[in-house]
Amino acid sequence: MPKILIAECRQEVSTFNPVLSSYADFTITYGEDVLNLHRGVRFEIAGALSVFDARDDVQLVPTYSALSITSGGTLRAADFRRIADEFLSAIRSAPPVDGVYFSLHGAMASEDEDDPEGYLLAETRKILGESIPIVVSLDLHGILTDRMLQHSDAIVAYHTYPHVDFIETGVRSANLLLKILAGEAKPVTARVFIPALVRGNELITETGLFGRSIRAAQAIENSEGGLSAGMFIGNPFTDVSKLGSSSFVVTNDDQARAEREALKIANDFWVVREKLQQPLVSLDEAVKVAMETKGTVILTDAADATSSGASGDSNAILRALVEAGYQGKALLPIVDPPAVEAAFKAGIGGIVKTTVGGALDSKRFRPLPIEARVRMLSDGSFVNESHGTIWNGGNTAVLEMGNYTMVVTTRAVSLYDRSIFLAHGQDPHNFDAIVVKSPHCQPRFFKDWAAQIVNIDAPGSTSANLPYLGHTHCPRPIFPLDNDVTFEPKVSIFRR
Repeated sequence: MPKILIAECRQEVSTFNPVLSSYADFTITYGEDVLNLHRGVRFEIAGALSVFDARDDVQLVPTYSALSITSGGTLRAADFRRIADEFLSAIRSAPPVDGVYFSLHGAMASEDEDDPEGYLLAETRKILGESIPIVVSLDLHGILTDRMLQHSDAIVAYHTYPHVDFIETGVRSANLLLKILAGEAKPVTARVFIPALVRGNELITETGLFGRSIRAAQAIENSEGGLSAGMFIGNPFTDVSKLGSSSFVVTNDDQARAEREALKIANDFWVVREKLQQPLVSLDEAVKVAMETKGTVILTDAADATSSGASGDSNAILRALVEAGYQGKALLPIVDPPAVEAAFKAGIGGIVKTTVGGALDSKRFRPLPIEARVRMLSDGSFVNESHGTIWNGGNTAVLEMGNYTMVVTTRAVSLYDRSIFLAHGQDPHNFDAIVVKSPHCQPRFFKDWAAQIVNIDAPGSTSANLPYLGHTHCPRPIFPLDNDVTFEPKVSIFRR
């Protein structure tokens, strides 16, 4: 009966967010609680469990999970060391095992470690030795490093953006690990690094050009001898030394095919790189569209996307609407702890004079003075509609300033769906303009019914205007930060 160790460490960061993440931003669980956390929610470990639980010849050894559902800024050095120590201590304390499944992310970074996933894998090898197979699932926004590939037997990545295949990724990972344990697979991985950073709607795999790369990878993975394949497009906001894009192909002991297929995916991706950028409109133009459009306008503020690691306290669009005298009903989220505190002191129905915005990222945003009525107060804990987990924005206030309704949280939560609004009594259908702090509007939440969607070139630590951000650590030259970038594809091979 093979014993399979399960562990998790997941966070995505924007190193341009000035607010550091901490240990408190993670949900930490040990042992059986790791499994209890994931049963019933749609994350990768739940998918893996559906495979393992169907077998009566597998024994699970759950060890440790550090899960940060909402992205944030760079993780404090001491807090990463604490998480890493707990992670590795749990593995040392585990009984001998035959295989390992890790659920990682790939775009994590701490103050003193820009490849946390690679570090954890390398240290795990020191504990378990070289012969125990390790399969790792990763977000396609991960930054794939040599260290990650050197110390794992195979990797599996998401095949969708927006991400809707968490469960499927876990299933694929578990099945691959079982094949390796059964002696049915000898993985060899080919990886091609691509000096490109991309961001925009053409990355939506169902409708955009990037979907071609993914479908090519899926065809390989579903073919005879194909074990895993995909594209990592990195996270442009995690400015670290190995940032970039990568194609990868894992075959069953067929190095020539892995090389050939990885090169083809990489070359095809490079050809369309210029189209994988998001066209943006200025704040002034966005306000003009909002004023002239009949029906609901979605003002997409990807620059302050908390799901990508932004601080969430941008008031740039609110300020532009107010200064332009916008008269429609507007709904927007914002993170501002002092404003929430003032609202709680005023109480429901009270009038609060305060400021909103710029409470966290003061270099980019100036606080905007407001006078508003407190319409609702809550503890900010709610079930999100995307995958059923609990999100916690801390104490939260709904403030109404004339035609503007603001849902103000103490902490950042993901804002790619309607959860924050619906949980606080605000139906987006009742508004003329809605600020969505996300790089995309999923169809069933907004896109299918909105009259207009405007992608705005606003300031923020996750701006799709990538040259604006000011990268200092990533490899150079790299598209689109530099001109005349050339691509000379080279294949790296990894096998154990």
